[in-house]
Amino acid sequence: MENGKQKMENNSSQLHNFTTSQLKLCIALDNPTGDENLKLAEELKEHAKDLWLKIGFRSYIRDGNEFIKKLKLLGYNLFLDLKLYDIPNTMADAAEEIAKLDVDMFNIHASAGPKAMQTVMQRLEKFDKRPLVLAVTALTSFSNEEFKKIYGKDINEKAKEFALCAYEAGLDGVVCSAFESKMIKEFTDENFITLTPGIRPFGEDAGDQKRVADLDLAKKEKVDFIVVGRPVYKDKNPKEKVEKILKKIKEI
Repeated sequence: MENGKQKMENNSSQLHNFTTSQLKLCIALDNPTGDENLKLAEELKEHAKDLWLKIGFRSYIRDGNEFIKKLKLLGYNLFLDLKLYDIPNTMADAAEEIAKLDVDMFNIHASAGPKAMQTVMQRLEKFDKRPLVLAVTALTSFSNEEFKKIYGKDINEKAKEFALCAYEAGLDGVVCSAFESKMIKEFTDENFITLTPGIRPFGEDAGDQKRVADLDLAKKEKVDFIVVGRPVYKDKNPKEKVEKILKKIKEI
């Protein structure tokens, strides 16, 4: 099996037409209803080429594949955020079905282990253009103390271990907080993608997230994808907020 660096060179840059040197904005579609999410996507569609949309558990369970089709017709890149975690073959089966949905990226849990990650990537080799695959290291809702009780190590140390396993398994990158991003790239490869949830672009309320960052910190820590949810969809003018974020990204 090819190593992580070869995988990235052969798939991430060529098949998905982006570079890891440019910060990319991903909007979380976490509204209470599918209609609200679709309305937001339609409102932002003039910026579709500059945005990714994240479809999480609730949205996918409620709105299904038809919702994905509607968003693709609007011209968006899509991140299906289901965090697969099961035995290797079951994860690979699910990954194969996801690859048929025309989404551009999905994620799995690194804690499922090296064999599971390798099995997923091997299964996806049959696709001419597969989705990007990221491994979740540590959920951004964890404090270090909470994380250590479960995994037995500090977040920084374990996130680095998870990232290395994902890299060696041939995944395209990881989901982590901004605080681990630069460290992970230094430990793996500068082209190894980092996607960071819980971004508060201009210092908005953290809510239930523990390890949050603003745009300046995300850029400094070499984050590739930032996920922004509540600061956009709860704003009185989501389109204006997105345009403000995109403008800031170009300036930093």
